[in-house]
Amino acid sequence: MTAIAKPLNADHELERAPKKQNRHLGTHIFLSVICVVWLFPLVWAVYTAFRPYSETGANPRGYFSVGGAYNFDNFIKAWGDADLFQHFLDTLIVAIPAIILILFFASMIAFAVSRYSFRFNIALLMLFTAGNLLPQQVVITPLYRMYLALPMVAPISDNGMWYDQFFGLIMIHLAFQLGFCTFVLSNYFKQVPREINEAAVVDGASVWRTYWSVLLPLARPALAALATLEFTWIYNDFFWGILLLTKGWKFPVTSALNNLSGQFFTDYNLLAAGSLIVALPTLIVYLALQKQFVAGLTLGSTKG
Repeated sequence: MTAIAKPLNADHELERAPKKQNRHLGTHIFLSVICVVWLFPLVWAVYTAFRPYSETGANPRGYFSVGGAYNFDNFIKAWGDADLFQHFLDTLIVAIPAIILILFFASMIAFAVSRYSFRFNIALLMLFTAGNLLPQQVVITPLYRMYLALPMVAPISDNGMWYDQFFGLIMIHLAFQLGFCTFVLSNYFKQVPREINEAAVVDGASVWRTYWSVLLPLARPALAALATLEFTWIYNDFFWGILLLTKGWKFPVTSALNNLSGQFFTDYNLLAAGSLIVALPTLIVYLALQKQFVAGLTLGSTKG
């Protein structure tokens, strides 16, 4: 009976093998097409950035033409004309404090709603999570009026209000990003055994000590993943920089790319070069924190 069963199983596997291969072939073709679709704009931007405008402007086919001179002139001109170094600094002035504040407050809220039971525990978490569902464009008018009315002391504001200040831009990122980070960290803290809290209390640790010295170090992978995501989102923000700032030298780097567009004419070769320069820091941050980012995303995916 055993000798008969083996060939039958082997034949059955041979019959299923072509079906599996065909199914995998279709998946590979689909993924390859998606990759080409996603990479085509990037490749086209790189190709356009290395061509002078005289090449594309003189050719009847314009940006769809091939051949000609290739150089780094557009990159050099974009760096100088848009004053990208200054705007990189402006972006860091906004992004770094915003990320620190977001992760600090989100971790404290997540610690409270996940480790302690009180009357409005779930309602508080739902309130922060629901904030992510509100479209930013809905609050443009009331937010604009509020920023003009809110006072601020002189060292932080040079005009006595929140509008046209780095502080105001940091606060709006804190408001809109806090809910997502709270939701992620609360789910992470729920996976930490409560016995760790109980052991800390037995050893005489206060609530703050338990949060700062026990739970927060355990959340480093999740914090690293969120820091990477938040830096990418805040760095790439164009909307709030244009809306809440008026002085050109204060614009974050993505908003400053608007300076490369003229009133009657736009050199898209130059704009493509500037966009590629601006995209480099997010790529560097991701590569530097790649291991922590992947570890944070895979938290809770397995048990045991």
